[in-house]
Amino acid sequence: MKKSILTYPLSTTQKLSLSFIALIFIGSLLLASPLMHYPNAPETSYLDHLFTAVSMVCVTGLSVFPVSEVYNGLGQVTAMALMQIGGLGLVSLVAFSQYSLKKRLSLRDQTLLQSAMSQSTHHHLKEYLFFAYRLTFGIELICAILLAFDFIPRFGWGNGIFNSLFLAVSAFCNAGFDNIGQNSLQLFALNPLINLVLAFLIFSGGLGFNVWHDLYNSYLNSRQQPRFWANFWKHLSIHSRLILNSTAIILLLGTGLSFLLEYNNSETLKYLTFPEQILVSFFQSVTMRTAGFSTLSYLDTGHATNFLYILQMLIGGGPGGTAGGIKVSVAAILFLLFRAELAGQSQVTFQNRTIPQRLLRQTLTVLLFFFGILIIGYLLLLENEPHLDPFALFFEASSAIATVGVSMELTSQLSTIGRCIIMALMFIGRVGPITVLLSILQKKEKDIHYAECDIIIG
Repeated sequence: MKKSILTYPLSTTQKLSLSFIALIFIGSLLLASPLMHYPNAPETSYLDHLFTAVSMVCVTGLSVFPVSEVYNGLGQVTAMALMQIGGLGLVSLVAFSQYSLKKRLSLRDQTLLQSAMSQSTHHHLKEYLFFAYRLTFGIELICAILLAFDFIPRFGWGNGIFNSLFLAVSAFCNAGFDNIGQNSLQLFALNPLINLVLAFLIFSGGLGFNVWHDLYNSYLNSRQQPRFWANFWKHLSIHSRLILNSTAIILLLGTGLSFLLEYNNSETLKYLTFPEQILVSFFQSVTMRTAGFSTLSYLDTGHATNFLYILQMLIGGGPGGTAGGIKVSVAAILFLLFRAELAGQSQVTFQNRTIPQRLLRQTLTVLLFFFGILIIGYLLLLENEPHLDPFALFFEASSAIATVGVSMELTSQLSTIGRCIIMALMFIGRVGPITVLLSILQKKEKDIHYAECDIIIG
């Protein structure tokens, strides 16, 4: 019997990692092909296209050249495909194809898909997968139509429709690539339609498919009941409530602090009206949650503002979506742990529910892994790029490992070694936290309990 490509004797974490590596390699070869380039495109190397492929598959957004200046229509379609597959995951695409052909997945394939989709059970896996794909394509299509209302008059029918689709896919996947020009979306900084539609796309992709699925089920369970909103919230899982509450707080704080730090900066917000200042600040708060679009130049924003942006990058979005970072859930649990310790509570709680010890251990493990890799990557960049600004390098490293894609215009100045370090950070940021969590969740053969000891902290 012919074996599925997903059923060879590899661990689940190895299969997930190899799926991204295979997609990156194939994507880099395609993007490096002259068929994908404009005849008068600037000279590029294979390393440039490999860097771009890593960034697209890992839905980051860092690039050494503008997409619109190098890749022709075919190249940009390929870029869209890489971002879409990278955002949804190659494993989920293979499973979706098999389900669409009415084929059954083996138990091993179901386990792999379950891990790739951040699900805790095999039950209703097919239904959940199809929901995620319908949600993705539905939101992207609707938002592309909205963007087209501005882009068609601006770019014409053909380019307007294509640019709308490209940006919709890139924004939902939190990829951060655009095909508008070298200055990203800075020309649209004061355009409410473009800003709000892209912000919704970024928010939708970064929220997590599990939260969207829970919202949908909660709506179905509450629509026929009195007091709709009270019942709607009651039917939501604790996970969804934690993600929604935390996301709202981060967006509000990010918008407010960005405004307060930049409102008097003559290079950014000072000469804008108050509504325009709020719009720009809000979009920056949204895009820093792993999207990578920019309506400001980060060479003009202050150091305190850029440090705030780094913190937002590292937090990222929700688990089980297209966002990166340590994830909102990890940041929220860390805050709840801090609050419980200050209050002298023996348990960490949220809305009258206790957070299990295993989740607390996983949270600390993800933090140690994530920041350990970030520090190692940053030290390597400092060693190999001594001529570049250290703060800009840290901004670049944080953007890479959090799969954000914003830059203080530094990416093209990196050496070959520097680009390799950034590629490694992007890949680890996309795959690493999943791998760590899966390794924690693996069943242990022994669970020995030793006597407790006292260690003085602080």
